[in-house]
Amino acid sequence: MPRVTTVLQKGRKALQDLNLLKILQSEISHEQSSNPFQNNVSGSLGDFVLDWDSPQSQDVVLRKKCDSGEEVAVSALLGPETFEGGKFSREALMKICIKKPGLSSILQFDCGVSSKDEDGSEFDIQNAYYIQSSACLGPSVYRGPLFSSLDPQLQDELKQYLVGKGIGDNLTNFVLLHLHKKEQGQYVNWLQKLEAMVAQSE
Repeated sequence: MPRVTTVLQKGRKALQDLNLLKILQSEISHEQSSNPFQNNVSGSLGDFVLDWDSPQSQDVVLRKKCDSGEEVAVSALLGPETFEGGKFSREALMKICIKKPGLSSILQFDCGVSSKDEDGSEFDIQNAYYIQSSACLGPSVYRGPLFSSLDPQLQDELKQYLVGKGIGDNLTNFVLLHLHKKEQGQYVNWLQKLEAMVAQSE
């Protein structure tokens, strides 16, 4: 009787593994054949270069040196999924740092990049900081007022300032599309590793 039980358990496990293998293969096939981002307007890096884009990380870092000598660094990653207008969407969280030559101070902007359906993307500034130096990043340092409390005209001018530094539709379209594709690629890679493990256990 114990031998029969062992055989039944092995048979059940083989069936479970087979079902799991089929489900994994179906999910991989679905992910590879579908392109949920095909309607998105593609963008470009412009004058920026992709400085960091590790396959193991969720973020990317872009850099640019302006003719004036200013350095602009952009780091971005996907934020949490939200449900808006009857559909799920994810915005990119983008941090922009601008440094003038010869100064240790930095202007930092925290932004959100969201999709506008077929019209590409748009970005909004959520916070703006003046950081005297990298040594002044403690929690007790005053970073400025809430961005939403600033004069609306000043808010618009700060956004135009960033647009002038190359943070326009082309770049935000690229960032949003690139991060979504990066995440999809990581998901498919994870599924393929699971598939190989399940196939080996048979």
